[in-house]
Amino acid sequence: MTGRSPSPPERRRWLQRAVVAAAALPLAGCSRNASGRTTLRFWAMGREGEVAHELLAGFRAEQPQVDLRIEQLPWTAAHEKLLTAFAGDATPDVAQIGNTWLPEMVALGAVEPLDPWLRSTPAITPDDYFTGIWRTNLVDGQLQGLPWYVDTRLLYVRSDLLAQAGFDRMPDTWAGWQQAMLGLQRLGIAHPQLMPLNEFEPLLALALQQDDELLRDGGRHGNFSSPGFERALGFYLQMFERGFAPSLTNNQVSNLWQEFGRGQFALYISGPWNLGEFRRRLGPGQQGLWTTAPLPGPHGPGASIAGGSSLVMFRRSRARREAWALIEYLSRPEVQQHFYRLTGNLPPRRASWSADGLGRDPQALAFAQQLERVRPAPAVPEWERIAQEMQLFAARAVNDQSTPASVARALDTRVDEFLAKRRWMLDRASGSKG
Repeated sequence: MTGRSPSPPERRRWLQRAVVAAAALPLAGCSRNASGRTTLRFWAMGREGEVAHELLAGFRAEQPQVDLRIEQLPWTAAHEKLLTAFAGDATPDVAQIGNTWLPEMVALGAVEPLDPWLRSTPAITPDDYFTGIWRTNLVDGQLQGLPWYVDTRLLYVRSDLLAQAGFDRMPDTWAGWQQAMLGLQRLGIAHPQLMPLNEFEPLLALALQQDDELLRDGGRHGNFSSPGFERALGFYLQMFERGFAPSLTNNQVSNLWQEFGRGQFALYISGPWNLGEFRRRLGPGQQGLWTTAPLPGPHGPGASIAGGSSLVMFRRSRARREAWALIEYLSRPEVQQHFYRLTGNLPPRRASWSADGLGRDPQALAFAQQLERVRPAPAVPEWERIAQEMQLFAARAVNDQSTPASVARALDTRVDEFLAKRRWMLDRASGSKG
């Protein structure tokens, strides 16, 4: 799960408003009352906040001396509330945050590195986590959060239509992907691939399949003019040039699941939440007609996005031992399996996939295969703004038929504007003049 990071001027305005509002907020952290009980504050977002009370019943039983207070925040307001709480010395002890927010929280000095706590907890081993997901929680070489659930993108496939086109499974290369789309067009499906122009994730996944990094010089400059990104952008634009994908946003699709069921399109890049949606929204007679498949890559199975939510401990917590106990509890495989049953959120630990539900679900197992090939986006506070700009430039290129090289150059210029403050701060810290 991700949220849009603000621009530096937006961040300054929010922090200024936060200081004014701080007096109205409760004090941060936890405290021990007269009875010796400890108050521990946990912020969770959206659906995760709704199920937190049920999920944490076992923690309350294990920690009877802890008065656990759960606050549910809507995702739309969570980012600003976190900044406001930081400015007002009112952060909770533990919170769920989108893993793309983590570099910003680290830059503010808001969160506590977890390496010392990890070393004292043998039950949590980095090797049990999907590598790309674990890396999203490493900032400047330190573990700043612990993955709670994972998100990535792969293909939802009308396997019956693919078989009619002559393919017994989804190809795992770009060339094979294009051949499959040509075969689907021959069946009469005008645009077999749905790739909404207002979603940045498909292009980002293709870009992460390249060897070239998206930012260079330690995140000081854009690297979109690299051969790798131009190759990914070129493949993306071909989807529209060759008619494989319609030039639409997802708001222009009347009913995604109904259109998929009707065979208006046969391939769609999406995340794990749609497992439940397709099962609920397609009729019983259609449940055997679709499946999921990892993303194809340029020359073989491809990488995808390393997304999701993490658990962080705030520096201002006054009960870090209890805060870590909460994080450790939520990281247990059996608790993650319960979390999956409550929400459909996929667990980040391989051990959590051994349960009957996940381990025997072929549509979910495609996500496990993809999670072995995910890469984190650049760990800079400005990243989400950059990703949104990447999507806007690509959408314009679809409409005006710009070349990948010209789009990449323009995108680098724009991204370098976003990174100007970062360059200044890094250069000042290093004492360089460049």
